[in-house]
Amino acid sequence: MASRYEQAVYDCMNPTLELYHRTENPFHKAILLNFWRHVHLEGAAMFEEITAEDMMSDNPVYRVSWGETPQVVKGREGVAAFYASIGDIVLWNSGDMLAVADWGIADEMWFHQMSTGAELRKLGHRAEKDDGLYLVSSKQAFVWPYDDQARLKGEHLYEDKSTLTIEEIDPAEALTPERVREIHRECLAEMERQMGPEYWVYRKR
Repeated sequence: MASRYEQAVYDCMNPTLELYHRTENPFHKAILLNFWRHVHLEGAAMFEEITAEDMMSDNPVYRVSWGETPQVVKGREGVAAFYASIGDIVLWNSGDMLAVADWGIADEMWFHQMSTGAELRKLGHRAEKDDGLYLVSSKQAFVWPYDDQARLKGEHLYEDKSTLTIEEIDPAEALTPERVREIHRECLAEMERQMGPEYWVYRKR
């Protein structure tokens, strides 16, 4: 039986799709495609592709305020290690208010995480049971700067801790990391089918 959360993962980039179709500036469209592909690559645990030269600038800087321990992560190797350290956790976003400009992307959204208590502790969250299944939600603001090649220069992630909720949920509703990766791989394949190879690479006219 499919988890009721599956559709939320499939739909998480719909606001980006809608903004892409409303956007006329080719550079802004390229930034949106990078952002769109990045989220699906991250969900598919394809971290080498995220940090490749055609997706990310030479010296990215991440500023992350999740949990109780803010982090600053620098360089492609540091970013890849940061993603690898998160572990088997299910993530998706909803309710995005997204904007794109020459400098990059800003987005305020609801960010959702599903995982065991043990995995959530790695991110600094408190959970009563190591083997319990939890749904964590909070409103967050993301600022992603981009370079003149429409490549990601970093992520600045800010959490409104006043909105944070941590709810133990029925294990029968679990959405596994494996299933999430499958969904994101499906979405990546569909993007390439519709837009062609290397659609995310910005080529100045």
